[in-house]
Amino acid sequence: MAFESKIRPIYWENGVSKMLDQTIIPYEYKYVDITDGQQMFDAIKNMIVRGAPAIGIAGAQGIVLYAIEGAKKYTDVQAFKEWLIDKAEYMSTSRPTAVNLMWACKQQKEIIQNSESDINGIIKELEEKAVEIELDDIERCKKIGDYGAEVVPKGATILTHCNAGALATGGYGTALGVVRSAYAKDNTVQVFADETRPRQQGARLTTFELAMDGIPVTLITDGMCSYFMNKGMIDMVVVGADRIAANGDSANKIGTYTVAIAAKYHNIPFYIAAPLSTIDRSIATGKEIPIEERSREEVTHINGKRICAEGINIINPGFDVTPHELIAGIITEKGILRPDYNKSIAEAFEL
Repeated sequence: MAFESKIRPIYWENGVSKMLDQTIIPYEYKYVDITDGQQMFDAIKNMIVRGAPAIGIAGAQGIVLYAIEGAKKYTDVQAFKEWLIDKAEYMSTSRPTAVNLMWACKQQKEIIQNSESDINGIIKELEEKAVEIELDDIERCKKIGDYGAEVVPKGATILTHCNAGALATGGYGTALGVVRSAYAKDNTVQVFADETRPRQQGARLTTFELAMDGIPVTLITDGMCSYFMNKGMIDMVVVGADRIAANGDSANKIGTYTVAIAAKYHNIPFYIAAPLSTIDRSIATGKEIPIEERSREEVTHINGKRICAEGINIINPGFDVTPHELIAGIITEKGILRPDYNKSIAEAFEL
């Protein structure tokens, strides 16, 4: 059973990408128009749009925007294609960890390479694919939600870290898709949300969208999860992922690994919720996943104000990798994958 979210973070309309600016939530709820490829690259890099599936959608739309620009520069189809392939490859570098971006850009590159249309025809094919990726993501997430709801106990309190909701996807959510589907069946389900330092995606985004949808949510700081687990106040953990290796090792927002360790100690099931497009079978383990290093100001400042002494050293990895041994299951649109993940992941791609 699907719970319809009120949030649609990114969509395509009349040759423009309409994007909800996630850097200003919860203070403002405002859409911005993304009208050219470089603007889309910057929107992804600067996290106006964020969340692995949403980044993939944005990348696909960004390539359409580049194609529209290219049509003004080129009349020769082959020259247009070569220029656009370079732009597609550039778009895929806007953020390094989330594999959905590379996955979506690859689909667009295949259209560019294989199309036998003229320039306008190629633009139309790319536009259709970008819309397809967006709408397909919503349906995938609803399936993830419904499969995940099957393992949510009645009246459960679900802990989540970062934001893997409607804002991070086409409009339903992966981890919060599980919450939405579970809540549709049982309105006694509730959420604990970690604030998720340093960018506070849990505090700013997860609490915002759950409150908007009327789903009970309690905000806690990142260091509190073990306390509440020990008190018996958390029944399960569900988080999203930005890239999953062939063995099930999963990269997600920094701090996820800590939550997984605490859950294991307290015998609380820890689940990853992600579409198959987040699984990168080209890498064997999580050690091969590139981890994005982000600006030091994310750590030293909150809302533009410094919170520490000047001149101190800062290291700010955006993600960490949770080893597969800590993961009870990976909830996908094809069902819940269980250990041995090398086997269950391979089988999921054969279904």
